[in-house]
Amino acid sequence: MSYLADHDAPVTMLSVKEKFFPQLSDKEALYAHFMSKASHAGTRVVLRQVSSESEPIFDLVMTIHQKLGGSYDGIELAPNEIQFYLEYVSQFLTNLGNFKSFGDVKFIPRCRIESFKSIVQAASIDLGQHLRTVCGNQYSHVSLPYTSVNDLIEQGIYYVDDKVSLLGYTADGYTSSYYMGQGISLEDMKLLKEELFGKYNILPENTRIYKRANDEFYIFVASKAVENELEQYPKGVITLSNGTKVSFKFGDHTREMQLISKYLAEAKKYAANEYQIKMLDEYIRHFETGSSHAHKEAQKYWVKDISPVVETNIGFIETYREPSGIIGEYESLVAIQNKERTKKFGAMVSRAEEFISELPWSADFEKPKFNPPDFTSLEVLTFTGSGIPAGINIPNYDDVRLNIGFKNVSLGNILSASAKASAKHPPTFIKSEDRGIFEKYQSDSFEVQVGIHELLGHGSGKLLCQIEDGFNFDIENPPTGLDGKPVSTYYKLGETWGSKFGQLAGAFEECRAEVIAMYLITNRELLSIFGFTEKTDQDSIIYAGYLQMARAGLMALEFWDPKTRKWGQPHMQARFSIMKTFLKHSSDPNFLRINFDETKPNDLHIDLNPDLIESVGHACVKDYLHHLHIYKCSGDVEQGSAYFIDRSTVTEDLAKMRDTVISKRLPRRQFIQANSEIVDGKVLLHEYEETAIGMIQSFAEREF
Repeated sequence: MSYLADHDAPVTMLSVKEKFFPQLSDKEALYAHFMSKASHAGTRVVLRQVSSESEPIFDLVMTIHQKLGGSYDGIELAPNEIQFYLEYVSQFLTNLGNFKSFGDVKFIPRCRIESFKSIVQAASIDLGQHLRTVCGNQYSHVSLPYTSVNDLIEQGIYYVDDKVSLLGYTADGYTSSYYMGQGISLEDMKLLKEELFGKYNILPENTRIYKRANDEFYIFVASKAVENELEQYPKGVITLSNGTKVSFKFGDHTREMQLISKYLAEAKKYAANEYQIKMLDEYIRHFETGSSHAHKEAQKYWVKDISPVVETNIGFIETYREPSGIIGEYESLVAIQNKERTKKFGAMVSRAEEFISELPWSADFEKPKFNPPDFTSLEVLTFTGSGIPAGINIPNYDDVRLNIGFKNVSLGNILSASAKASAKHPPTFIKSEDRGIFEKYQSDSFEVQVGIHELLGHGSGKLLCQIEDGFNFDIENPPTGLDGKPVSTYYKLGETWGSKFGQLAGAFEECRAEVIAMYLITNRELLSIFGFTEKTDQDSIIYAGYLQMARAGLMALEFWDPKTRKWGQPHMQARFSIMKTFLKHSSDPNFLRINFDETKPNDLHIDLNPDLIESVGHACVKDYLHHLHIYKCSGDVEQGSAYFIDRSTVTEDLAKMRDTVISKRLPRRQFIQANSEIVDGKVLLHEYEETAIGMIQSFAEREF
C-alpha cells in the first residue's frame, strides 16, 4: 500500500462570491458569517478526533506558513520537494487530519524527511523545541503524543505501518482518537453501549472514551462546562455488571465549545424566524452543558425550519469513523440555497410517496405516512469536517425522522465539481467508445443519483420497534420476511439501527440508499422531473448511472486492505458490493464484464451492456435491495450482517485487479472555502487561488 500524499490533485475554490452571496440580505449575510465562525471554531475538535498527532501537525504547518510570510520561494531545495510539501499540507487541511476522510488511511509527505526538516528550519523553528513552545498550549489531550518537533516529524508525520496507518479499535493495534488510554476493544464498546449509554438513555455522539485500566473508564463529554450540570448523566462512579467502574468527565474541548457557543449567540441576533432562534438556543445549551438531548431538540426545530435561504447544521453528526459506530464526528455546514435547482427537488418530493410505493417491499416495512422533507439544493459557503459529501440526509435520530421528519440537501457546488473530469486526469476504466456518453452525462446522472439516494434512499423504510407503550407493528401477526414466514426479530426498547448493527451500519445503509438509486434511476417519470424528457437523454442518464456505479465499485478496491481484509470506507464497501452484484449475481454474465488480463494490466476496462440494464440489471438490483431492506427494518443483525459481508467480500479474481486499480488511482479533489469579515457593518467574502498556497492561506486567515 502506498501511503504517499496525492500528487497534482485538482483544487477547487467553492466560489459563491459572484452569484449566490450577493443574493443575501444584510441580515442573512451576518447570520451566515457568524454561523461560519461557529463552524470553524470546531476545527480543532475534528483534528483531535482523527489522530493524536493531527492537531500538533496543524499547528506546526500553520506556524511555518506564518513565519515564512506565506512564501516558500527562498528555501534552497529542489522545486518538486517544496511542491510535495505543499501538496501534503493542502491534503492535510482538506481532510482536517493526516488520515484520508475517504478511505481512513494515513498519508505522509512525498518529500524526503530531510526536506521537511529543512522547511521547518527555514521557518526558524528548532527541531529540538518542545511542541508546546512551537504550537501553543491549547490542547485538550490528556498529554501531547510527542515532545519535540523532531519527534512529531519522525514518529508522527512520517511513521506508517500496516495497523497504525488504519483507523480501528486501538486494542487491535489500529488508530482511533475517539479512544484514549489503554487499548479499547469491540467488547469494551459493547459493554458501554448496553450497560451505560443504553441503560441511562444517554446519546454518546459527543463523547470520547478513556480507558484508565482494564476495569475503569472515563467518558469525556464535550462541553463548555467542566462539571456535570445535567440530571440525566450519573454523577460519581457507576459500577457495571462485571465490576467495571465508569465515570463521566465534562469539559472535553471546553475552549472550542465556548467559542462555538459565543458565535452561535451572535448568529441568533440575525436569525430569520422563531424556529432558528429556538434551534440556536438548544445548540448553545448542547455545547455549553454537554447535553446530547439538547442537540436532539435542536434538530427538531431545524427540521421545522423549511427551506431557509441560509441553511446550517452543526454538531457531532456522522458516526462512520468511530469503530463501534456510535460516536459522532464534529461537523458543521453553512450554505446558500440554489433556488433554481431546488425547484427540481421540490417536484420529486411532491411525488415521493408514489416512487417509494414502487420499491420492492410491502407497506409493513414502510412508514404509514411519508412526511415530505425539505429538499433543497445548496451552494456550500462553509463546511467544517474531515470531508464534504455531495448530499446529506439528516437528522440521524430515528425517532425524530419518524415522528417529525428529516431534510435532504444536495450540495450543488460539491456535486458539480466532483463529477467534473479533470483535463489532466481523464476517467479511468471507461472504454473509448463509452467515453463520450460518460463525460457528457456523468454530472447530470450523478445529480439524479444523489437526489434519489438522499430523499428516497435514506428517507424510506420503517424499523420494527418496541416502543414505550407496546410496538409500532402488530407483534401478534408480524410482517412476512424473506423466507415467507413472519419475521422474528425487531428493535428492542433502547436499541437503534447504529447500536444494533454497529460498525457495519454505515456501509449497510449507504449500500441500501445507493441500490435504491440504481433501482429508481430507470424510472422515466422521475427522470423527467430533472428535465430529461427525451428517450435518448434518459437512456444516456441511465447508462451513465450504471456505468458510474460499476466504475466506483471497481475503484473501491483501493479502500480494501488485502492483509487485514478490512474496508476503510463505508461508501466504497457499499459500491463494491453493488458492482459485485452486477457482476456475479445477475442472471446473465453478459450484463457486466470486467476485462482484465494479468499480462496486460493496463487494459483493464468495464464492459457494461446497456441493453440489459432494465431487465437483467434491474432484476439483480431488486433482489439485492429487497434483502437489504428487510434485514434492516426487522433488525435481523445476524442474517443481515452475514448477507452484506458476503456481498462485500473481495473474491480472489477481483483482488488481482487491485494493484492495477491503485496504479490508476486519481487524486481526490480538494476544496477551498471562503472566509468572511465584517467591514463597516457589511459582510465581505475573501476567496483564494486554486493552489496549495491558496488552501493554506484560507486557513491562515481563520480563528482557531
